[in-house]
Amino acid sequence: MPASPARHPVPPPTAPSRRELNKAATRQSITEAALTLLRRKGLGNFTVEEIADAAGVSRRTFFNYFGSTEAAIASVTFGFLETALQQFRLRPAAEPILVSARAALVELADPMTVAPMAELYSLSQGSPQLVRSELEAWDHCTAEIIDAARERLALVTGGEVDELYLRALAGSIISCGKAAMDVWFARCGADLSADSLSALRQLLIKAMGLLGSGFTSPATPSTDRL
Repeated sequence: MPASPARHPVPPPTAPSRRELNKAATRQSITEAALTLLRRKGLGNFTVEEIADAAGVSRRTFFNYFGSTEAAIASVTFGFLETALQQFRLRPAAEPILVSARAALVELADPMTVAPMAELYSLSQGSPQLVRSELEAWDHCTAEIIDAARERLALVTGGEVDELYLRALAGSIISCGKAAMDVWFARCGADLSADSLSALRQLLIKAMGLLGSGFTSPATPSTDRL
């Protein structure tokens, strides 16, 4: 009987350099300034120059990071998804991917962690430009999940990975995340209270559980739920 493939731990992430930290801080300042102006004035009622002034950077610096006001605003969603992805990458290599995805969301224990993304989701309703930017953020995360899952499975199997499996899995994870956001907004609207944000977090986790159980009907309890 052939020996089981070696199970290697996921290499720890390297610490960011000072330059990377400075770039991240500038990016965050621009994002926060854009979101503040969105709250105060509404989309289309402020300029790149106003965002740059509020963030304490030049117009040129703004465009070094973002191509438009919508892109700067949508980076809120990018930030949350990147944080979740970082948590996913820290999980054990041998752990099932869906278990890791759920654990990554659980790790974001503070409901306020999802507050900026939830607020942006609420503010983007009725704005095709912001919705498009939001979708781009989710698409980017799909690609990142594919890459992270490919790295992990290659470590575990030591061989090639089924691309159809990777892409179907990543697409399913992202679709479940979107579904959770839709249900949360339908129930809570623009409510950003701690209870509402806690409910959103639970919906995100439950959506991963549904995926892990094979979408067993709620009327037919499953014994293998995550």
